[in-house]
Amino acid sequence: MELQLLNHPYRYECENLCRLFFPYSPVQVVESLSGGKEPWALAAVEECSGGCRVLVRASDGERTVEKAGQGEALTEYAVTNRLYAAFTELTGQRPAWGMLTGIHPVKLLRQYAEELGEEAGVEKFRSRCHVTEARASLALRTLQAQRPVTSALLENDWSLYISIPFCPTRCAYCSFISQDVKQAKKLMEPYFALLLEELAKTAEVTKALGLRLVSVYIGGGTPTTLSAQQLSRLCEAVHTLFDLSCCPEFTVEAGRPDTITTEKLLALKQGGATRISINPQSLSDQVLENIGRRHTAQDVLDAFALAKQAGFEDINCDLIVGLPGDSPAGFANTLEGVLGLGASNVTVHSLALKRAARIEAEGGTELHRKQRETAAMMDFSIRRLTEEGYVPYYLYRQTRMAGNLENTGWAKPGSICRYNIYTMDECTSVIACGAGGVTKLKDPYSGRLERIFNFKYPHEYISRHREILLRKDGVTQLYEQFRQRLY
Repeated sequence: MELQLLNHPYRYECENLCRLFFPYSPVQVVESLSGGKEPWALAAVEECSGGCRVLVRASDGERTVEKAGQGEALTEYAVTNRLYAAFTELTGQRPAWGMLTGIHPVKLLRQYAEELGEEAGVEKFRSRCHVTEARASLALRTLQAQRPVTSALLENDWSLYISIPFCPTRCAYCSFISQDVKQAKKLMEPYFALLLEELAKTAEVTKALGLRLVSVYIGGGTPTTLSAQQLSRLCEAVHTLFDLSCCPEFTVEAGRPDTITTEKLLALKQGGATRISINPQSLSDQVLENIGRRHTAQDVLDAFALAKQAGFEDINCDLIVGLPGDSPAGFANTLEGVLGLGASNVTVHSLALKRAARIEAEGGTELHRKQRETAAMMDFSIRRLTEEGYVPYYLYRQTRMAGNLENTGWAKPGSICRYNIYTMDECTSVIACGAGGVTKLKDPYSGRLERIFNFKYPHEYISRHREILLRKDGVTQLYEQFRQRLY
């Protein structure tokens, strides 16, 4: 898609709207339109008496829609709202989340609710952003479930994220920074040793700052690609290095059923883990084969039974709607199967096809044509999980999601994973250790958010580890800046 922008700075927002309606037409910003058969759009601003004139055109190569307005202030909304209107008229599509393209819609709703009160805030969220009533309701329910967690936070609270960027194999839809253990086996032990060093440095920094650890989350990748002995050493390091007296939540993504053994589960349980994930994505053997999973539905059931025997009560299951070869009936069978297992948390993801994912090269456009089926699967999950007493407690979105939907975490009362709220709502600091980790430091006095990035790949993490340790000193520097504002 060609996009022409004239006399305004809202390139990022306009590009995202183009991707929203034409997800598989790469956006190219140009100085003049070709007027060819390919989709194109124009968003232009001209000065005029009393303000400015906004002119928007959108074309699919055959038909063109124009929207214009005059005599108003130049704002992002003045431009993007008209571009959204042109796209909806041109395509006939009305996305469930309207013109929202950001990751954190619940944060925006919270902002409106704090400004206007809950009822008026929801109405502004729905009408201004063109969000459907159903999705506005889902966002409100999520916001309400988060309040007891976010309101209990203190100014020096923080969470620890530990990255284990290895998987038994790479799933076809995956674009995360993870390494197939067959290819990266030689990196695992040196990576693990250096990870312990980074944890020690993090403990030193946070202790000196007087921060209070409230949640630990070991994710990936698939942390259970580590051996039982390594998992024991990792848990022991966490307990030895950090004060966990105010940390009731210690989560580990066991993830892939083909990595779960009794020995590993016992290592985690004895190491203090309070909750784990077992992520089937689907309980259809054919769908699992389609996405490159090397386990069966029965393996999921067996792993769940082992986890129960090991004493785990809080178990999350990840599911994905829109997988190749799946159908509304097939997804319904998967969800009913997970409910039958008694999972305390169920996270329902919309398939997001990234350019780094193998499935992207194998017919991604066709998958997006199944938007109605995908939406039906998601709507079914909302209805059934609500009927079973689960509440939505965190929600986020990604680019190029099937049906332009969302990822939602659901929990039985009393089993909410607070870390998921902390990291997705960005309401407290999360300090990350390991390859691909992103530390997000929240200024408790202004709301400012600062990020410190670790190197993405295990080989970089190993070869440049000294730089990783030096970056942890940035945590100290930023907290000192935060606290200077008090005086």
